[in-house]
Amino acid sequence: QVQLVESGGGLMQTGGSLRLSCAASGNVFDINAMGWYRQAPGKQRELVARITTIGSITYADSVKGRFTISRDNAKNTVYLQMNSLKPEDTAVYYCNAATITWPVNNYWGQGTQVTVSS
Repeated sequence: QVQLVESGGGLMQTGGSLRLSCAASGNVFDINAMGWYRQAPGKQRELVARITTIGSITYADSVKGRFTISRDNAKNTVYLQMNSLKPEDTAVYYCNAATITWPVNNYWGQGTQVTVSS
């Protein structure tokens, strides 16, 4: 089992910045990729950014150039630096950890609200 604890959400004005953190504990050696997903009201959960243990990164097109994901493997923590925030970034952000096991297990954090006011 892997436990994920998120922090850093909140309310920000358009153009502002926020930084999300997600600390993993438990069977961390099973973790391959960690990432952030978000879900806005009435919409499906979508990938925001993902980073693997070896540093391979994927971003959603909507956040490229504005968001940066990073990972501290020693601390088992992943970060999401969000700059130039827009109202459409408003959502609940969920941390995800995917294991190297087969089948892959996905673990989720409790979610943190990010609200961007116009």
